[in-house]
Amino acid sequence: MDKYIKHSVMRLGMIATIIMAFFFATSTYAQESVVTDSVVVGSTAVAKTDTVAVAKVAEAAAPTLNSGNTAWIIVATILVLLMTIPGLALFYGGLVRQKNVLSIIMQCLLCVGMISIVWIVFGYSFVFGTDFMESGNPLGAIIGGFDKVMLHGITPASLTIGNIPEIVFVLFQCMFAVITPALILGAFAERIKFSGFLLFSLLWAILVYIPMAHWVWGGGWLQKLGAIDFAGGTVVHVNAGISALVMAIMLGKRKDYKIGAPMSPHNITYVFMGAAFLWLGWFGFNAGSGLAADGIAANAFLVTHLATCVAAMTWMLIDWIHNKKPTTVGVCTGAVAGMVAITPAAGTVDVLGAIFIGLISSIVCFCMVAIVKPKYKYDDSLDAFGVHGIGGIVGSILTGIFATQCITGENGAKGALYGDWHQLWIQVLATVATIVFSAIMTYILFQVVNKLVGIRVGSRVEEEGLDVYEHGESAYN
Repeated sequence: MDKYIKHSVMRLGMIATIIMAFFFATSTYAQESVVTDSVVVGSTAVAKTDTVAVAKVAEAAAPTLNSGNTAWIIVATILVLLMTIPGLALFYGGLVRQKNVLSIIMQCLLCVGMISIVWIVFGYSFVFGTDFMESGNPLGAIIGGFDKVMLHGITPASLTIGNIPEIVFVLFQCMFAVITPALILGAFAERIKFSGFLLFSLLWAILVYIPMAHWVWGGGWLQKLGAIDFAGGTVVHVNAGISALVMAIMLGKRKDYKIGAPMSPHNITYVFMGAAFLWLGWFGFNAGSGLAADGIAANAFLVTHLATCVAAMTWMLIDWIHNKKPTTVGVCTGAVAGMVAITPAAGTVDVLGAIFIGLISSIVCFCMVAIVKPKYKYDDSLDAFGVHGIGGIVGSILTGIFATQCITGENGAKGALYGDWHQLWIQVLATVATIVFSAIMTYILFQVVNKLVGIRVGSRVEEEGLDVYEHGESAYN
């Protein structure tokens, strides 16, 4: 027992060493009863009911569906779904060995199916519900409430921010909930039991993702503090990346993993295809997060593409210098690092910010993957922590530097580069809070799931491949 405790403490010490949306409200509109007015025509007084005027007032006051915004968010929702299946499934699937590619695909499919059900049944309510906040319950700072469980009270006529159907918003946010636990699997690929992954992902989505989403986007304490996370830097990438690191360390290295000798991807064409789907889908991820087809969406579209290009080219150059050859996997990885880093900043930075965020994120993530990981000897299989965790941290902090009122408006947020150092401090605080919460909760969940169903597969299963032993299938015959 003492040996087990000592081993756990050592793992926690290693983790500590390495790591070092808005407020949603529903408006109701009440119209006064019909007004009677007196109209004088010449010498005759005519009393009449001004129903036309009242109708115009009612029409102006009541929210009406914005078809342009609605169409765009529907498209954005589809794009974000493409990021998980097939995007992430192909990207991660191509990076593993061929004996484990189906296990990656199954895990991505599981996240889509299982987390979507959880989200619609109660997850959306826990994030964007308002009954706790409206009643003055202090729990409103950490969880939404039960008022929208099973989408209670939400009809096809219910509208939300941007005058889009709330049902569309539910689905759009569902895709964020789906992809976040799927990102984690890149850290423990090729050695996790499917049943263990299922239970861990379910609990993680409920106990880690949902609270974080409420804190930052649903009116929770970080949003009230003023933290900027336009599309998921802390909620998605830092959250998933830190959990990935904890899981990788707790599970231990793959049996045949050797420091400094990375295992070759079995299908680099899949890696490219997956990266391409991610790049395409990220436009919905970022540009859709403003919930409108407007200038902010256009700017998010622009800076997302620019930061991605800068990061991809930067990684290629470093790879060329460091490893003597520019690689396809390197360019794809750099592109993902840039997309991750620009995510929290897409609604607040301009071209200057996009260039520096792409440049800095690529350099830092490359160092984490090529230098830090070999030094500390943890097996982050597909660099989920090195790219998503570190990229999210870099992007979240740099948002506090490069946010500009040229994008946010005259009274909008601005970063340290433009005179507001307080915003930088808020970004650092939000990032640290995410790291601590995610690390602690993931450590606890690992212990619970490992005791209940076990997490790591047996040596023979790992040696011969998860596809055959876990799923009874082979990707290639």
